[in-house]
Amino acid sequence: MEQSISLISLSDRVEIAPGVWMPRLGLGTYLAARGPDVEGEVSYGLSIGYRGIDTAAIYHNEEGIGRAIKASSLPRTELFVATKVWNSDQGYEQTLAALERSLNRLGLDYVDLYLIHWPVRTKARGTWLAMEELRASGKARSIGVCNYLERDLEDLLSHATTPPAVDQVELHPRLQRAGLRRYCHTHSITVQAWAPIMKGQAGRVAELVEISRAHDKTAAQVSIRWLLQHGITTIPKSIHKVRIAENAEVFDFQLSENEMAAIDALDQGKRMGVGPEVTARLNALMRRVRPADPSDPHTEAAEV
Repeated sequence: MEQSISLISLSDRVEIAPGVWMPRLGLGTYLAARGPDVEGEVSYGLSIGYRGIDTAAIYHNEEGIGRAIKASSLPRTELFVATKVWNSDQGYEQTLAALERSLNRLGLDYVDLYLIHWPVRTKARGTWLAMEELRASGKARSIGVCNYLERDLEDLLSHATTPPAVDQVELHPRLQRAGLRRYCHTHSITVQAWAPIMKGQAGRVAELVEISRAHDKTAAQVSIRWLLQHGITTIPKSIHKVRIAENAEVFDFQLSENEMAAIDALDQGKRMGVGPEVTARLNALMRRVRPADPSDPHTEAAEV
């Protein structure tokens, strides 16, 4: 699987596609409110060294993030901006249009990574063809997916010309996804963890707390460090400046082999967020509310 790595700072990056280097630790913005709140959070994150920003159309905060990027005066080439196409915007023509809207809201000419937010099997081929065209056009420097399990990735790779650079999934000490990580490693797909601190529940895991005390850190910082040492990129999110800073203070200590093994033993297959079964229900609802367009040559008829 992944090799254990040493990390120095927020500037550490991994090459996810030829010439495209993504920060190993980025700033998540899920549930960060639109307007001045998200602007302040992102501006603060950029001021202390974050260079990766993860958002999505469904977060409704792309405009605020765009204003924060513009106000930072940082060179665009220093930043790594990722956004996502939502389920109801999938399909060939819809995906092309969705990125245009996201770029307009962000005030950018391109994103560094464009992601499919959830697998929608009935629209998979048309959506991925659009993603490949967006990459070829330069509007997305790299393309990837979120919440794809092995079956979803197998289906995608069966027809993709360009494989996904990233699979962003819920991943933390209680949900370690060893099989998916092996699959992604075999197919050169970078794994990125969302909910790395278990939606704020890391401090309730006694083993993480014990290890954190040995390093004068928090359980959340230990969870993030464990991911990074496994070579897993991550995007912890917070709406509080003190937590945004704390999540970045994970480069001045190293977990021992025994500590890493102790955390490896905590896996319970326990989700803190929604899983594929919820997505299946969403997909079924979408088929009833918004049937596939028979005139779209890229629409699939397969069931979820």
